[in-house]
Amino acid sequence: QVRLVESGGGLVQAGGSLRLSCVASGTVFTLNTLGWYRQNPGKERELVATITSRGSTNYGESVKGRFTISRDNAKKTVYLQMNSLKPDDTAVYRCTADGILSAGRVPFTSWGQGTQVTVSS
Repeated sequence: QVRLVESGGGLVQAGGSLRLSCVASGTVFTLNTLGWYRQNPGKERELVATITSRGSTNYGESVKGRFTISRDNAKKTVYLQMNSLKPDDTAVYRCTADGILSAGRVPFTSWGQGTQVTVSS
């Protein structure tokens, strides 16, 4: 299986920046779409951003122009640069990945445990 581990969350003041990272471990044949979602207790999970293997990106409306997703395929890592943070950005941020496993060439989708981002006003 593929394990995803996020890092980089924390407490920041409104207007500040954070950079999240998510590393995939495991024997992967290909990593296709990588992405970030966020969620607060009692609320639905919200798309933050996704990036395909070709580098095409998609952002949630609330983060467009402030957040940037990128990836390093050699390091099997996806990043989320978050600028101009607002209190409404407070949430648990989870990364996700889909692709093909080396063993058996079967598709997979994995989720990380999440990292807390808290933005104070």
